[in-house]
Amino acid sequence: MDSRCSSSADSRLTGRGMGSINTYPRVESCEAGEKKCISDVRRTFCLFVTFDFLFITMLWIIELNVNGGIQKQLEKEVLHYNYRASFFDIFLLAVFRFASLILAYAVCKLRHWWAIAITTAVSCAFLIVKVILSKLLSQGAFGYLLPIISFVLAWIETWLLDFKVLPQEAEDENRYQSIVEAADRAPLMCPGPLSDGQFYSPPESVADSDDDLDDKHEPEKGLIQQVI
Repeated sequence: MDSRCSSSADSRLTGRGMGSINTYPRVESCEAGEKKCISDVRRTFCLFVTFDFLFITMLWIIELNVNGGIQKQLEKEVLHYNYRASFFDIFLLAVFRFASLILAYAVCKLRHWWAIAITTAVSCAFLIVKVILSKLLSQGAFGYLLPIISFVLAWIETWLLDFKVLPQEAEDENRYQSIVEAADRAPLMCPGPLSDGQFYSPPESVADSDDDLDDKHEPEKGLIQQVI
């Protein structure tokens, strides 16, 4: 009987131990994900912002080199800046987007769209006014490429943040909170620790019951012998 009780107790403890083993790794994995310095989807967004800056920079350098040499064109477009004919301001616009978005969403880790709204609105307004007032369209292919590509990249960044980064991080946060709450409720739902008092033997063992039967039958045997 003791062996049966001990085996049942071991099975209960094993079941509870397996439940805790199955619960805690998931919580620890979520805690590890929560402690990450930056989420995967936010890191992808920051990489695309960096790509935007580098791509516009590369196109501007190519434009400088094609139109008469980098040093000569730098003097013309930077030192003698002309709003109607220079591409330098489009490069500065890419620098503005890169610095603002990296500061807001990589360094400060904002979870709101207001920073990307400001950068996109400024970029769109500036590019539209520049295309209308400047003479870029008469300067060959780069007069079309740089404004159009800068405009498209700004809107792709907005789409990535608003439809990918923020919803995914909100979903991950809700999932983490639900798992933590379930882990907190799990100890309340499990039975309490098993005490030694719950396992007991019958008050009379088999050997004791046999001795009692013999004691009861001894007077009867004596009466039978007296009658005989």
